[in-house]
This record gives sequence, C-alpha cells and structure tokens, in this order.
Amino acid sequence: MDPLTATMEDCFDVSDDAEKEDDEEEEEEEATAHLRNRFRISTISIAESEAKRNNVEISKSVIVCISDLAFKYAEQLADDLELFAHHANRKIVNMKDVILSAHRNKHLADTLRSFSHDLKAKEPQSEKKRKKSSNKEDKAFPSVLHIDP
Repeated sequence: MDPLTATMEDCFDVSDDAEKEDDEEEEEEEATAHLRNRFRISTISIAESEAKRNNVEISKSVIVCISDLAFKYAEQLADDLELFAHHANRKIVNMKDVILSAHRNKHLADTLRSFSHDLKAKEPQSEKKRKKSSNKEDKAFPSVLHIDP
C-alpha cells in the first residue's frame, strides 16, 4: 500500500480503543443497574416493614417511585460529595463534606454533626491525629463569641 494513499483508519487502529470504551460504558451501566435494583429491593423492604409497623398500606407503584427518587438523590449526593472533596484539593470524601451537603436541612446537619462528634468520641485516643496549635491560633478570637443584649 502506498503511504500517500493510506487512510487514517489504516494508519491508526482506533477500532480497539472504541471497543474498549464501549465495554467500559456497558460495564458501568450494568453496575448502575445492579445498584439500582439492590437499592429498590432495600427500599421496598424498608417501606413494607414500616407500613406493617404503622398498620398502613402502600401501593407498589408508590414504593417504586420513592425508590427511584431516593436513588437519584443518592447519585446527586455522591456527585456533590465528590465536588466538595475536589474543591478542597482532596481525593477522599470526609465527614465535613457530608455535613456540608446537608446545609439546607438544619435538622439533618445538626444530626450529622452530633453523629460525627459521637464517632470521634468513640475513637481510641492513640489513633486520633493531634495538630500542634500555632501561635496565631492561640491569639485568635474564640470560635464562639457571646454578645450580651
């Protein structure tokens, strides 16, 4: 074959790369579908047990709708947590990110803060990381300032 008459496909075999990308996308879609199904099963189980406990009936279509909404919310929450960590130049999501994600729901944010403090209190003392306070922090204003009326 004359090199001057060769096409781009002849020079670069892009079909293998496209197939790999298609396979990866298909695997990701299968994993998402698997998670969604497991999430739906868990939601149905929780809804049925709560309905039984409260002597209430819930239609299957309502349970499926709630399950789908909850899954979409969980996906959005995961995206937000990833963005919060990335914004803080971290690769790992931490409890502060989770609390930040609940900033519009004061009750939830307070519950998460309380849960976080309880977890920290249960940690063994030797595993806790200690930071040395700098002189600037010692001279700084207290974190809570009370103003008398």
